[in-house]
Amino acid sequence: MRLIRRIAASASILAAAVAAVPATTGGAVADERKSPPGVGAPAPVVPTVTALDPKRALGVLGRAVRDAAGDDMGHIIDVVVDPTGHVLAAVIDFGGFLGVGSRKIAVDWEALRFGQAVKNGADIQLELTRDQLKAAPEYNPEKPLVVIGTSGTLRPLDFP
Repeated sequence: MRLIRRIAASASILAAAVAAVPATTGGAVADERKSPPGVGAPAPVVPTVTALDPKRALGVLGRAVRDAAGDDMGHIIDVVVDPTGHVLAAVIDFGGFLGVGSRKIAVDWEALRFGQAVKNGADIQLELTRDQLKAAPEYNPEKPLVVIGTSGTLRPLDFP
């Protein structure tokens, strides 16, 4: 029932936003409607809306990450994508206590397992060990990206 109310509220917000478009375009839409077909500016693009069941989608920033044994490995603080938008790696804030002594490590996206995290809010599982993360170089956005993969090897990523 809450989901239906959220969808209804989202629909009314969208309807209000779409209704406001002519008012914010300085009358361009009204002028366009008076023009003969094929003359004038193109019609404004109306955004599409997709409603997802919150049990079928997951935000990952800030989510806890655990190893196969259930030990805390840190939490995801960033997601790295290539120029086409393809996800390459997750940056995990690893180690330390209350932010002191922690390191940021880029791990291959394929090393993460989301299984029960989406269905019931469980933590994300990482297929790497604490020792593998300790050996990895620290992530620095100003330096070449080095990602640790599930084989425990490090590889630099080059972009075209």
